[in-house]
Amino acid sequence: MKWFWRILLLLVVLLVAAFLIFRTPDTGPDEMRAKYGGEPSQFVAIGDGVTVHLRDEGPRDAPAIILLHGSNADLHTWQPWVDVLKGRYRVIRFDQVGHGLTGPDPDSDYSIGNFVADIDEVADKLGLNRFVIGGNSMGGGHAVAYALAHPERVEGLILVDAAGAPIRQEGKGNIGFTIARTPVVNRIMNHITPRSMIEQSLRETVSNEAIVTDAMVDRYWELLRYPGNRDATRIRFSGEWNSFSEDDVSQIEAPALVVWGEEDGLIPVEAGLWYDRYLPGSTLVVYSGIGHLPQEEEAQRSVDYVAQWLSRQAFAAPDTPPSAQ
Repeated sequence: MKWFWRILLLLVVLLVAAFLIFRTPDTGPDEMRAKYGGEPSQFVAIGDGVTVHLRDEGPRDAPAIILLHGSNADLHTWQPWVDVLKGRYRVIRFDQVGHGLTGPDPDSDYSIGNFVADIDEVADKLGLNRFVIGGNSMGGGHAVAYALAHPERVEGLILVDAAGAPIRQEGKGNIGFTIARTPVVNRIMNHITPRSMIEQSLRETVSNEAIVTDAMVDRYWELLRYPGNRDATRIRFSGEWNSFSEDDVSQIEAPALVVWGEEDGLIPVEAGLWYDRYLPGSTLVVYSGIGHLPQEEEAQRSVDYVAQWLSRQAFAAPDTPPSAQ
């Protein structure tokens, strides 16, 4: 039996050594705020112990737009659009709970209802009554859910490769999301998250790989390791995502712009066609040779189209809600 215990001890030693060698610790909040939370960032308390990292740019008396990032992204994904739109619109974007510099939800609540409640609280804090809401991927699903929950506040809807359609893409995805869905293995990711995995995941997410720069990989890798964000990812991917129905989206009366990358390997273009079919006021634009992030992969063409669409809608400047007066 001595040989058995010796082998077992050796395996334990090897596992501990491997853990110490490959462990990727959390990043420091102060360092991350200094690096990614400079001007014009704000840190705004919205209740329930949540302080969101947000940026609010453009004229205060202009029509307002709230943009929501996708899963494991952050507010920086919208930078190319904001640079163009902030001249004529008030553009708000924020790190949703479990992401970026906002960090984890204190109650580990990553339900769709909690994300919708956070959007509403951000709008209240900023004194917005009605606004256009848009989102990419997970954020697009949250935008749809918000439009269903608060139709009185939504002037327009912009969906960019949005989640929520009852259509799945089998056999495709990225390695990071695959691991996040895998029990046991996803707990290891809380401690061991190689930078190379983040880079591979990004390259598997987009078609225009030119946007996957060292700076982009570093940002995704470092903010994923912001304290609590890795476990938030595990919790989100361990839960069930309920798709919207035809009856759900057909209730949305606000005009909608559906933007999609034709080569999206995470959420197929068929999902965009589904949204376009059932949203009553929908306009669809599909970009060939583009993947899951049109706002970055085809930044100029996509934001130019968004600006044209917004101009055609002639959205009014937002009223101030009574609570903010």
